[in-house]
Amino acid sequence: MKIGLLFSGQGAQQVGMGSDLYEALPVYRETIDQASAILGYDLAAVVQDETKIFQTQFAQPAILAMSVAIANALGERLPQPVASLGLSLGEYSALTVAGAFSFEQAVAIIKDRGAYMQAVGDKNPGKMVAVMGDDQQLVVDVLTAMQADGKHVYPANFNTFSQLVIGGIANDVDEAVVKLTDAGIKRTVELPVTGAFHTPLLKDAASQLATRLADEAFNSLQYSVYSNTTAKPFEVNQLHDILTKQITSPTYFAQDIEQMVADGVDTFIEIGPSETLVKFAKKIAPKTIKRYAITDLASFNEISELLMKAEV
Repeated sequence: MKIGLLFSGQGAQQVGMGSDLYEALPVYRETIDQASAILGYDLAAVVQDETKIFQTQFAQPAILAMSVAIANALGERLPQPVASLGLSLGEYSALTVAGAFSFEQAVAIIKDRGAYMQAVGDKNPGKMVAVMGDDQQLVVDVLTAMQADGKHVYPANFNTFSQLVIGGIANDVDEAVVKLTDAGIKRTVELPVTGAFHTPLLKDAASQLATRLADEAFNSLQYSVYSNTTAKPFEVNQLHDILTKQITSPTYFAQDIEQMVADGVDTFIEIGPSETLVKFAKKIAPKTIKRYAITDLASFNEISELLMKAEV
């Protein structure tokens, strides 16, 4: 078994996520409590709060803490992966588990990152729409033409080779949907977000994060962690720059999955509150690639048993 770890991004959060893990697994509970001490509020209570858990400033630390807590609880049952990948926020989980950040460092950074993005999103509200279709160049071309006319709408997430999320100012995104429909796109889905993440609308948050990261020191990676921004493995000396650019740049999840398969990954395991990324991987990777997700106590126990029995 050659494992590729996937770490959930923002949007995966759910009310009550991880509660059964918190009750049953001491290592998981210790990790969440450690995060709470760093954050200055009770994370176990936040995940039960339907209002807070869907706010960027709370969702980001909660997802990071849950993801790392699951990895910590697996302990030695989780062999060193061939590579790992997180979607946007999930990159911080991936980098933490791979050793680039300490957990304390990652939680503190994400507390501030989430606050920056929340504030900028509230000030400059945007809209995001998933565009379904195999002709993603058509989508890019339509948006490029609109940008030339002064519109603020951009490609944001290349999730699969048939799903491209666009984002920008709400009216401009609505206009783009009309133009794309006229051009032959048959299906679009508006996403339940208030900010246009991974677009230039978040430039002020990126600037704040650049200042925040300037004095941070990072460690060597224990294995490859793929960047959403470059579609290549991170190098430690690039972390400051790439993590800053990530906020306003498109994510290339689909391309990263292809590269991980080329690296020899034959099993994807998503860690976090949802199964979204392994569902994306199903549409990208060959059918022979196995896919699992650890989202709760039942799936944790199932995958733990699988890992103990597997040849790695």
